[in-house]
Amino acid sequence: MAVKSVYLESEAYLVCLTHALSTEREEIMGLLIGEIDEQKVSRISAVIVLRRSDKQSDRVEISPEQLSAASTEAERLAVELQRPMRVIGWYHSHPHITVWPSHVDVRTQATYQLMDPGFVGLIYSVFNEDKNTKQNRIQVTCFQAAGNDPNFTRIEIPLHIVPSEKIGSASVQSLITLPSILTMEEEEAYYRAMENKDFDLISKIHNASVFTKSLCHVIDVMNGPVLQTLENRLERNKNRIRMLEREREELLKVLNDS
Repeated sequence: MAVKSVYLESEAYLVCLTHALSTEREEIMGLLIGEIDEQKVSRISAVIVLRRSDKQSDRVEISPEQLSAASTEAERLAVELQRPMRVIGWYHSHPHITVWPSHVDVRTQATYQLMDPGFVGLIYSVFNEDKNTKQNRIQVTCFQAAGNDPNFTRIEIPLHIVPSEKIGSASVQSLITLPSILTMEEEEAYYRAMENKDFDLISKIHNASVFTKSLCHVIDVMNGPVLQTLENRLERNKNRIRMLEREREELLKVLNDS
């Protein structure tokens, strides 16, 4: 039976979107952590960002090792947050194209549902220009697969974004580790391209320059938003402290008057 609806906490939405906006050249991917109730309603509250071993412009793959590691992390989060948590879905990006899943996406989703019928998929369409406004728009959809191979079809699942007043520790940790993951991906791609190849000096300088430019891009698009997010959180915490201090003073005044 298909999932009836999905509730995605805004902090998890932020992590997915930040990851999707990190590159417009290839698709990115990650796993969704949460729980499913007896009414077939999924609630996603955390995200695990995955490192791509091979960057592709039109597809992503999740290895069994990554799924196993994500399950272990979900168990750790369950203990930390003191509520049921497990891997209940995946997300990936569609840079410069429509939000709708391709036949490869639907087939991949069907494979995951063989392991867990409640597994869902999220797709973020980014860097896709609206023909009318000429502005880049961001879209997100949630889906499952139905039917039999090779005639799988897409089932659109209602998606609700749940507002939150703060960013939890799990989401903050995902945002902090994201630049490191992107840097590792660039390093692996560079050293794989240079391995066992007899490049002349000009080619080596060119490849090293491209690698440096890629690292600078990671710093530019990732560290800025992460720092801004942490600064916003710090400011909210300071405001909260000031409010609590005022309440404390008022309570002390009431006690002294009585």
